[in-house]
Order: sequence, then structure tokens, then C-alpha cells
Amino acid sequence: MKTGLHLTKGLRVGLLGGSFDPAHDGHAHITREALRRFGLDRVVWLVSPGNPLKAQGPAPLEQRMDRARAVMDDPRVTISDAESRLGTRYTADTIAALKSLHQGVNFVWLMGADNLRQFHRWDHWQDIMGTVPVGVLARPGDRISARTSPAARIFLHARLRQEEAHLLPLCDAPAWCFVNVPMVSQSSTAIRAQGAWRHRAGDQGAENAQK
Repeated sequence: MKTGLHLTKGLRVGLLGGSFDPAHDGHAHITREALRRFGLDRVVWLVSPGNPLKAQGPAPLEQRMDRARAVMDDPRVTISDAESRLGTRYTADTIAALKSLHQGVNFVWLMGADNLRQFHRWDHWQDIMGTVPVGVLARPGDRISARTSPAARIFLHARLRQEEAHLLPLCDAPAWCFVNVPMVSQSSTAIRAQGAWRHRAGDQGAENAQK
């Protein structure tokens, strides 16, 4: 299969995209919360080749995937290089390709509240909202700014109540739900700044893809 994913019709599958440079316990924590709160069967970590919103490229893809597998060891979670396989640059294109190749799968796009705050900067972000339900998980310091963001205001009519979160995977887009969860205050940026994450010697960084 072109994506390398084995997803059967009817599954409720969360998609968590990012550079994962590096993956950390915060990513694992929101994944477990998403599985529980949104009633998901599976979550796929879409490890992107790069990020066009960042000037400097990430560590090599395989290095980041190895780290992700070490951090998130759960049979319900797949660490995927589907974006690299598909050759998609932006999230909207990735989602469209996945829906076309895995028809009948109930996809939900997952993001932290920090991403909702600047979601309107993403390429074709309104197409994303119109294509799949979106599950937003609160992160420290971003709850108020996320809920008053341009995307949240424009799609206020499509917001589910927190207690309806488990219904999200079966909703027709646009639909989104913001859930407050206990958060792990950890970030890839902080890990890199501490010098705890190094590119492998001799490896070359990957080029850009959005998340």
C-alpha cells in the first residue's frame, strides 16, 4: 500500500502530524488522551519530512521515527512516514490523499491548542476543517488564546461540547471539539535547547512539509 498503513473500513483513526524533532512524553500523553477522549481505535503519528513554518530543517526522518517508536510503544499507535511516501507537502494534501486511499476510515485530525491558535496560517486550513473532524487537546498556556483564535471563531458553529467528544469521529466535517486534559509541560524546542537531542553524525536534514 502506498502509505504503508493498514487501516480497515470503519476504524476511528486519529492523525497526529508534526516534525517530532524530537518526540517526547508530551506527544505520548496527548495521544493516550485522544484515544480515550475521542473514542479512537488507532492513532497514526505522521512524522513529516520537514516544516515550512520553520527556517531550519529537522533531524533526519529515520532518526526522528526511531525516537518516536521508543517514546510511543503502544499497539494502537503507528509511527508513519506516509507523508514522505505520498510526497505531500502540506497537511491538507496529506489528509486528502489518506481519505482517498483509505475510504471508509473515520479520520480525525489531532492537534494541540497551540496549533489551533495559529491554524489560520496553515495552507488551505479551511479545507482541512471541511474535510475531517478536528480534535483539539489543551496544552499549558494556550487554552484562552486557542479558543479565541480566528479558526475557533470562524468555525464556532461546528464546535462540539466537551462531553460530546466521543462522537467526533463519526461527525461530518466541519466538526471540532476542544478538550481540557491534564498536560505534560514538555516541548521539542526545550529539549533541543538543552542539547539533549543531536543529529546523527553524517546525516543530512530533510526538506519541508507542513506541521
